[in-house]
Amino acid sequence: MSFHIYFDESNKIDQPRKKFSYYGAYGGEKDTITRTSEKLKEIFRLINTKSELHFVDYNHDQYLRKYFHALNEVINDPINFNIIIVDNTDAHNAATNMSISLPELRNLFYVKIPERLFYGMTRNSLKGEVQIEVDQNDEYIGLNLYSKIKEQMNAHAGYRNKKYKIHKVKGTDSKDSLPLQIIDTVLGIVMFLMEKNYLEGSNSSKIKSDLIYRFLIQEENINKFQNQIKLFRWSATEKDEHREKERLLQVPISEYLTEFLVFKTKHDLQEMVKLKNILSVNPDLRLKEIKKAMEYSNTMGNILIGYLNELDGLDRNNALFEKLKE
Repeated sequence: MSFHIYFDESNKIDQPRKKFSYYGAYGGEKDTITRTSEKLKEIFRLINTKSELHFVDYNHDQYLRKYFHALNEVINDPINFNIIIVDNTDAHNAATNMSISLPELRNLFYVKIPERLFYGMTRNSLKGEVQIEVDQNDEYIGLNLYSKIKEQMNAHAGYRNKKYKIHKVKGTDSKDSLPLQIIDTVLGIVMFLMEKNYLEGSNSSKIKSDLIYRFLIQEENINKFQNQIKLFRWSATEKDEHREKERLLQVPISEYLTEFLVFKTKHDLQEMVKLKNILSVNPDLRLKEIKKAMEYSNTMGNILIGYLNELDGLDRNNALFEKLKE
């Protein structure tokens, strides 16, 4: 059996005005990930889209179908995501205690954190070869990160008498790797939920919120999202007066989901009441006119289509599954 893992990060511990840093891994059997990538390429061909998936760039809901189907296909696979969150204040304190700079601590984290992420995916009964892909980065190359991770992981496997071997760790340009784009998108969603960016009220945050909500309400996706995404927070806790030990504490993602879903449900009900009142006076308005009446930008048309479907008694995601067959 061949197992593939993909790594990405978001924010850096020495990046100004960033409260948290995020490190994520997406893993599954090679055949599973290859099959899903090919299926997504076919879906993207049918909806005529060639752009990359990057959550930070998702600011126009003309790409809603692309992102929705990517997330929906992946979460219904036998795959897992491990994400480690670092409180940058804790990291700053750790660097101070060690008398090193934040960039120096970040370089240490680049070896230890990926190794912990990957080991969490491989420790349970995995057999065979493992390949790890990391978003291509000159900084990683300068740190010899790829060879260090391979050495650390194989040392773990040998010491613990595991039945897997790290075959290769390589850097890949994300434009050539749908799985790297997937972990980028999932990391972005987790960050969006944890930092409650949906409260901003900007058009961009509304567009992102609509994508996340639609994805979560599709069939059993809420349960799968909670079961297949594991969050861990790094913290430094004094065990005794002489030493400080780092540890990873698992964080339930459910608390962030619940708060988001409550907010989004309330917001959508208010918007649909407003929309219903407008249509009760002018039932023949076209979408362009409805957007103007609702004070929605041209980047938010699919949000309105979802509301209109619900007011007509249809599923909000009904239009997302139309015309996927030639």
